[in-house]
Amino acid sequence: MKEILTLINEISIYKNYIEGLPYNPRLKRLLNGKRKAGILSEVLFWKKVRAGSFHRIDFDRQRIIGNYIVDFYVKTLGLVIEIDGWSHDVKESYDLERQKYLESFGLYVFRITDFDIKNNLGVVMKELEDFIIEHYAHR
Repeated sequence: MKEILTLINEISIYKNYIEGLPYNPRLKRLLNGKRKAGILSEVLFWKKVRAGSFHRIDFDRQRIIGNYIVDFYVKTLGLVIEIDGWSHDVKESYDLERQKYLESFGLYVFRITDFDIKNNLGVVMKELEDFIIEHYAHR
């Protein structure tokens, strides 16, 4: 039986820990620079989810999975959160390849835009709740 992680709107959310994800240690040197870059949308999102403040769910920022650094990762759910800025407008095939790679491990990917975080953060957080309920509430 799966273990309950938390409740969202009185709905049980079950853990979905993915074992054995690949890790490229050569990317580790890039992490500090990415964290210190202080991209506004990432900082705003991080303030909403850090230290278990979003339904007591633990989020990691700038996590290495294979040859990629994802924006946010929820280890207990196997959930990747990607924030797409203006540069993603010209990287659709790269984003699709990356998402397929991540999903090949059984991970789910929740994509949000930089614009929405800056202008509709409340809506983004509700959409994240809905996404988690849809994928992790095994009724």
